[in-house]
Amino acid sequence: MDQRIFHGNLKPEDIARALYARFNRGNLRTQQVGQGEKVVVQIASAQAARSGGQTGLTVTLQKTQEGLLVQIGKQAIWGVAASLGMTALAAFQNPLNLINRLDDVAQDIENLQLNQEIWLTIEGAAQAAGATFELAERLRSVTCQYCGVGNKVGAGSCEACGAPLGSAQPTTCRSCGFVLRNRESICPNCKKRT
Repeated sequence: MDQRIFHGNLKPEDIARALYARFNRGNLRTQQVGQGEKVVVQIASAQAARSGGQTGLTVTLQKTQEGLLVQIGKQAIWGVAASLGMTALAAFQNPLNLINRLDDVAQDIENLQLNQEIWLTIEGAAQAAGATFELAERLRSVTCQYCGVGNKVGAGSCEACGAPLGSAQPTTCRSCGFVLRNRESICPNCKKRT
């Protein structure tokens, strides 16, 4: 499961609408389950798809204190693999059969890129709403470990007692928006180097 956190005033319905507008056409169908704080969007091949193999995945949109947590489940690709296998077998039997399967091949390639296309759609909708991977306003203060006074993120020392704040400064992962503490070099969420 791949997940990212978008910080800002972003609602699950905002992303659900963007996904519906982008993917509820052609060989794909979109369905929304739930409303309010948690919305699940299912994107799958249409039952009567004219070309390509069957595929599907689920996108979970959960409102959090920091913003919006987006999780994309594993894509079901066995139908796509079967369709590509049929194409290979048909081409092996007679190379001219490949011409008859070009629509299937094109749809299978599009289905294999579904995860990437979903992230691009989500990131575009989040950017349009002003949400980013940057720290949420609520997280933009650092509590001094010595006196407990809140200070602005980025301050070198506590404005009340003068103690150093360097190790207490939070940041976010540039890849997924997860809040990092104590200068973590590898994101615990996406496992990428920060």
